[in-house]
Amino acid sequence: MTSLTGAVVLVTGANGGIGTQFVHAALERGAAKVYATARTPRAWDDERIVPLQLDVTDAASIAEVVAAAPDVTILINNAGASPSTFGILDHTDEEIRSNIETNFVGPLLLARAYAPILSARGGETAIIDIHSAMAWFAVGGIYSATKAALWSATNSLRLELHPAGVQVVGVHVGWVDTAMAAAADGTKLDPALLVARVLDGTEAGAHEVLADDTSVHLKSALSAPLETLCPQLAG
Repeated sequence: MTSLTGAVVLVTGANGGIGTQFVHAALERGAAKVYATARTPRAWDDERIVPLQLDVTDAASIAEVVAAAPDVTILINNAGASPSTFGILDHTDEEIRSNIETNFVGPLLLARAYAPILSARGGETAIIDIHSAMAWFAVGGIYSATKAALWSATNSLRLELHPAGVQVVGVHVGWVDTAMAAAADGTKLDPALLVARVLDGTEAGAHEVLADDTSVHLKSALSAPLETLCPQLAG
């Protein structure tokens, strides 16, 4: 388990709806400092929040952030991208490549860059990866594919970093009430509730957080016949 009390947290995609909630919630739980990273950092009204420029698709940008923030104890891989359409055959080459770089390669490279720093502390450190319920229900085209890849990478990171005492938390959630999901239909989870459940799980020592009913249902269906998960295949 990893306490937020006295922690130094780095949040990617900090300007978005979920990222902003992570920044504020970490401080409310006692974090000493939060690095709020984004491609275009913004000003914050708290001296404990340090804005940093970060493009997770750029290896040089990742290296610069690690050099500027070597005291991180909790890394939250929250930044993400979504294509304009959810048909995997309809995506442009650029959409495919940019989603893979942002949703999968970037978080993995950032975790790899911080792994030695977190491991050296011998405990009370964590990596939190925000996946999606769509990793298990492939209706999101390349978005689903990248989140499934991140889920798998998170599982690998957890096994490799466990001996060093680094907690690796994988988060699955359906629609969240943010700008990215504005056009989506259906029930959407409040970002504040999502973040509270993630940080509750982290402080309780969880390896995985299923943040809503959608995620619970989809994970339970993984052991069932494929037609159960994808009823459109039945018959």
